[in-house]
Amino acid sequence: MRTQVVIVGGGPSGLLLGQLLHKAGIESIVLERQSRAHVLGRIRAGVLERGLVDLMGQAGVDTRMKAEGFVHDGTLIAYDNDMFRVDFTAHTDATVLVYGQTEVTRDLYDARDATGGDTRFEVENVVIHDAGTDAPFVTFGENGHSERIDCDFIAGCDGFHGVSRKTIPADVRQEYEKVYPFGWLGILSETPPVNDELIYANSDRGFALCSMRNANLSRYYIQCDTSDDPASWSDDAFWDELRRRIPPQAAEALVTGPSIEKSIAPLRSFVCEPMRWGRLFLCGDAAHIVPPTGAKGLNTAASDVHYLNQGLRQFYGQGDSEGIDRYSERALARVWKTQRFSWWFSTLMHHFPDQTAFDKKMQRAELALLRDSREAQAAMALSYVGLAY
Repeated sequence: MRTQVVIVGGGPSGLLLGQLLHKAGIESIVLERQSRAHVLGRIRAGVLERGLVDLMGQAGVDTRMKAEGFVHDGTLIAYDNDMFRVDFTAHTDATVLVYGQTEVTRDLYDARDATGGDTRFEVENVVIHDAGTDAPFVTFGENGHSERIDCDFIAGCDGFHGVSRKTIPADVRQEYEKVYPFGWLGILSETPPVNDELIYANSDRGFALCSMRNANLSRYYIQCDTSDDPASWSDDAFWDELRRRIPPQAAEALVTGPSIEKSIAPLRSFVCEPMRWGRLFLCGDAAHIVPPTGAKGLNTAASDVHYLNQGLRQFYGQGDSEGIDRYSERALARVWKTQRFSWWFSTLMHHFPDQTAFDKKMQRAELALLRDSREAQAAMALSYVGLAY
C-alpha cells in the first residue's frame, strides 16, 4: 500500500487530523490498535477550547456538537466555603463548549466513514521504519497477515504508550516529567449537574470538581491517594466526601445516584522534545501529558493537529517545507504554556501531603488574589478558553 500520510492512532487527534487533511485533498490511512467500540468506550473530559471548536468546524464535523454542546462563559472557584465566578466572556470575549470527548470521537468516525477514509482497527505490531529518511514506511499485522504502507509522512497520534515517541532515538529525545502525589477518583452518574457551570473546589480535605457531560449526565471528582482502589469507595462514601469538599449551597443542591463508571486517574505533567524527527511528527499524548485540572489534554492535542495540518497543506499545496520544518518549535511553544497553566491551577487547588502552614497561607492568598483581581482573572480566563494558535 501507499498513501501520503500514515496516522498511527485512531483517537480524536488522529481522526481530526485525517479529516482536515481530507478537506485539503491529502490522503491518509489511520491505524488503530484497539477496536472501534473500545475507543468509543473511553471516558474522557469534555471541555472544548475555542480553537478545537473552530477546528471541528473547519473539518465539517461540528453540526451535532453545536446542537448538543453546552456553552460555558464562566466557571466557579470555591475555597473556605466561599465561592466566586471567573467570567470568561468579560475578560476574553470567548467561551468554552462542554461536549464529551467520546461524542467528538464518534462524530469524527462518522465523518471519516462518510468520506470513505481508510481506517484499520485492531492492528498489531505497528513498527515505524526509516522515519529519519525521505522514504518512511510502516508495517503492522492485520487479520493474521503482515502489511506494509509506504508514505511521505507519519503522524504519531498513538498516546503515551504508543510506538511513535519510542521510535525517536533515545539520544535525540529529551523528556521532562512531574508526578503529582495524588490522583482523582471520578464517577459518572445519570443525574443532573449540581450547577450550570463547573465548580473547582479547594478544601482542607482535598480538591473536588463538579463537572458535567449533558443535562442528565454528571462527572464528579475528588482528590485521593494514588494507592486507593475505586472498588473500596462505595457510591455513598463518594457522595458524602464530595459534599464535605464543596460549598454548603452546592452540597445542598447535589442530586446523587448510582455511579455508572468509577475510576482513579493519576496526575502528572510530561513533555517530550522534539516533537518531530525526520518524517515522523508527534501529536497529543504521544508528546505531552497534562494533569486534568483545566482540561487541556485534548485541547493541546488539537493545537498540535492545527500546526501539523498547516504544515502539510503548505508542503503539498505550495511545495514549501517551512511549516513542517517548524512544526516542533511552534507546537512546543504552546505546549509549555498550557503545561504552565495546568501546573499552576493544579498547585492552586490541591492539598499536597508535604504542605506546610506557610504553603497553605500562600495558597489562600493566591486564591484571594484571583477572587479580587480583575487582572488575575483575565490571565486565568485567557488560558482556560485557549491561547491563540
